[in-house]
Amino acid sequence: MVLIAILVGFGVNELYLRIMAKRSAKTLVEEEFKEGMRKAQVIDVREKDSFDAGHILGARSMPYSMLKTTMSSIRKDKPVYIYDQKKALSIRTANKLRKNGYKDLYILKGGYEGWTGKTKKKNM
Repeated sequence: MVLIAILVGFGVNELYLRIMAKRSAKTLVEEEFKEGMRKAQVIDVREKDSFDAGHILGARSMPYSMLKTTMSSIRKDKPVYIYDQKKALSIRTANKLRKNGYKDLYILKGGYEGWTGKTKKKNM
């Protein structure tokens, strides 16, 4: 019974994330993301240590946990390309940005985990 409740909970959460994603942003496959990222603001919403361990070349670190205080540095007149490790934080970020008046929002399908393009690692 408990296992069924847990599975139903995961299912409801997944459904909620999908609905939020469709409402807040367009999901792009890697090729589409690469094509448009030169003209966009590329935002990595993972925590700083994950960003330093490796990130998409040209991305800015803006952890989701700090979004409330850093959101004002994101321009509303340029597209915003968002990614995290997979996709859940990106969806939450896009939803929060949409609620604050941002319109041109895009999420990387598969997140950093699925990225095969150029990356950068911080030398430690």
